[in-house]
Amino acid sequence: MINVIKMYITLMPVILGGIGNMIFVKTDFYKNHRKPIDNGKNIFGNNKTWIGACSMIIQVTIFQIILSYTPLNKYNLIYENNENVFKLNLIIGLLLGIFYIFFELPNSFIKRRLNIEPGKTKNWISYLIDQLDSIIGVTIILCFYTDMTILKFLGYITLGALTHALINLILYSVKIRKNI
Repeated sequence: MINVIKMYITLMPVILGGIGNMIFVKTDFYKNHRKPIDNGKNIFGNNKTWIGACSMIIQVTIFQIILSYTPLNKYNLIYENNENVFKLNLIIGLLLGIFYIFFELPNSFIKRRLNIEPGKTKNWISYLIDQLDSIIGVTIILCFYTDMTILKFLGYITLGALTHALINLILYSVKIRKNI
C-alpha cells in the first residue's frame, strides 16, 4: 500500500499541473492568446493550443521544483535513485510536461478523424483512451528516473487514469470543465 502512496506523490506535479492548466484555460488571458497548434486546420482540434501546452509544461515543472523542497520529497520514487537537485527537477518537470502534451496529440488526431468534438468522447473506448494517453507518456519518462517494473508501469497508468477521471468529474461538478 505504501508504494501506491509513493507513486501518487511521484505523480503529484503532473496532477497539480493538470488541475492548474484546466483552471488557466478558463481565464480571459488564455482565451485572448489561444492559437491552435495545428493553425486551425482541425488536425488536433482547437483545444490543443500553444499557450495551453506551454502552460501545462511550465506548471508541471514549477510543481516538480516546489514539491522537491517539501517533506513529501522523501516519498517521491524519483529520489530513490537520483539526487534531489534543482537541475534534475527542472529537467524532469519539463520532460513530464512535454510528454504529457505530446501523448495527447495522437488521440486528438484520431478523434478529429472520427468527428468526435474536442473535449468529448464517443463511447467507453474513447473515454478510456482519453484517460490513458497522457499518463502513458508520463510513465515512460518515469521509467528513466525510477526503478520501473511492469507491475509499477501498469500501476502508474491505472493510478493516473483513475485520478484523471476523478479530477475531471470534480472539475465538471464545480463547472470548470464542460464534459466529464
